[in-house]
Amino acid sequence: MQRFSTSEKIKHLLGFPVIVAALGYFVDIYDLLLFGIVRVPSLKSLGVDVDVAGTHIMNYQMTGLLLGGILWGILGDKKGRLSVLFGSILVYSLANIACGFLPQMRFGDIETTYCALRFIAGLGLAGELGAGITLVSESLPKELRAIGTSLVAGFGLLGAVVAQLTVELAGDWTYAYFIGGGLGLLLLFLRVGVYESGMYKNLAHDNNISKGNFFSLFTSSTQLIKYLKCIAIGLPTWFCIGILAVMANQFAPAFGISDLNPGKAIMWAYVGISAGDFASGFISHWLHSRKKAIFYMMLFTIIGIVLLLSGAAKTENQYYFYCAWLGLGTGYWAMFVTVAAEQFGTNIRSTATTTVPNMVRGLLPVMLLGFDYFKVDSGVIVSAAIVGIIVFFLGIYSTLTIAETHGRDLDFVED
Repeated sequence: MQRFSTSEKIKHLLGFPVIVAALGYFVDIYDLLLFGIVRVPSLKSLGVDVDVAGTHIMNYQMTGLLLGGILWGILGDKKGRLSVLFGSILVYSLANIACGFLPQMRFGDIETTYCALRFIAGLGLAGELGAGITLVSESLPKELRAIGTSLVAGFGLLGAVVAQLTVELAGDWTYAYFIGGGLGLLLLFLRVGVYESGMYKNLAHDNNISKGNFFSLFTSSTQLIKYLKCIAIGLPTWFCIGILAVMANQFAPAFGISDLNPGKAIMWAYVGISAGDFASGFISHWLHSRKKAIFYMMLFTIIGIVLLLSGAAKTENQYYFYCAWLGLGTGYWAMFVTVAAEQFGTNIRSTATTTVPNMVRGLLPVMLLGFDYFKVDSGVIVSAAIVGIIVFFLGIYSTLTIAETHGRDLDFVED
């Protein structure tokens, strides 16, 4: 294993690809979580039902992420990682600016318009993380890969915290959309100086190698099982965010709490996730294992969920404390995306790495359907517990049975 001096580590880990990927993911998370943060005030001001329409619009955004992951992933393998970094941020930045003009849109049904804009935003947001992690993974030495990708995600996830603070300080949810879109457009100028991945350039003009064939992930049982396991590993993260944080206001009556602000729940969850993502890379590096790092963090998360659903949170601030706990435990997000990047060859890596996290996000509507179905007869606590047991079982099984990729050389292609 190659050893690096401190100055060499700093040079690699604070290089332009890592910095730009981190800033891009920061803006991505800001815009991705912004609807969840402004869901209640924006829908109230537009005269739309908060719970029913809120779930409806969230589902459209997540569906956009699901489809966008496929689109940008394929494009990243066929046209290059940089094409995705430029194209995706332009799409979601313009969509978020348009969301800021919703109060002035008098044509058609406002809920339908909101759904359409969040769907378009979802399409754009789908490309940022996968392309960034793919580019950083292929640019860094394998010995520093886990730390590099954790720095990208750890900094990037602070975008959710800034989004909540922006909403509070701006005093108007529309300004938060304008700021998010404007930050994305500014980031386009920084990306001009980013270079394409050397691994990708080496095979870009080789017409004998199939690139970005999404369906190849399903034609081989080995590839399919590996792909599904990558997705399952990430499911617990969006269970904690999409149900326990975004829908926090629905848990308030069950815990005897007067009110819970979903925006604050999301913010504190992402404070924890950011810290967890910074830590996960170093934990993986120390243990020489991606699998052990993710597994231990899942166990830590389960303890927090059991305590939360058992009624340990008796006040608003205690609930936010547990959101931060769950965020810290599910802060293996960067590690799980890195595992996806390391599982597949260069000719399909962008497709896999971009679609996997968006498949996880796109499955949130399925989790919400289950949550809504069970809560009718069983209440929110039992319903959340049922969905949580399913997703954590799938996540733990997949983590323990997938191939270890720590230290793997990524300069290979799939047949």
